[in-house]
Amino acid sequence: MKADSVTAPRILVLASGSGTNLQALIDASRERDFPGQIVAVGCNRPGAFALERAAQANIDTFVVDHTHYGSREEFDGALMAQIRRHNPDLIVLAGFMRILTTDFVRALRGTMLNVHPSLLPKYTGLKTHQRALDAGETTHGVSIHFVTEELDGGPVIAQAEVSISSDDTPESLAEKVQEKEHVLYPIVVRWFCEGRIQLGTDYVVFDGQPLNRPLVLPDENTAATT
Repeated sequence: MKADSVTAPRILVLASGSGTNLQALIDASRERDFPGQIVAVGCNRPGAFALERAAQANIDTFVVDHTHYGSREEFDGALMAQIRRHNPDLIVLAGFMRILTTDFVRALRGTMLNVHPSLLPKYTGLKTHQRALDAGETTHGVSIHFVTEELDGGPVIAQAEVSISSDDTPESLAEKVQEKEHVLYPIVVRWFCEGRIQLGTDYVVFDGQPLNRPLVLPDENTAATT
């Protein structure tokens, strides 16, 4: 049975663009045994299609337009006010293209997840697919990690791998990685809502034990393994 909406962990998703990962999470949340509830979707861009996806799913939305604020601190303050209003247990960054301030991240420590299109710690930042191709990599992928003060540097919970073909382009590689994101992110969100993952001092706790390395979803399979 799906968790009771009163007691189910409350999930708030932040996005900036089309919201394909948001859609994957919405679809997963509709499963009868999904242990969490998406209570709100926030965007920093008023025209983001993620807002339409949320509206179609009857999920509350809000916009904090970063262009209306003179500093990152002012923007983060307005964003925090909206987040507090919805009282989430988990904040999921799904293509949220803003660098958050240290104070903001510290205030939400252990409750915020991010998806990054590389096998961290490789290729933090932008243009990960082009950089993987330029480096001659044969394997690339996606990482889901806890958000900490270091950009793309929080402890990694799980990763999914894709094989790089000789004819891959940044665009084709991005499509491969995005397919894995849509599978892996709902799995990790489910683990969080079930209480299976927490953030330790600088590591992930999985099923009560420190995680020595990220859980991996291999390119050929559909189930996460250690």
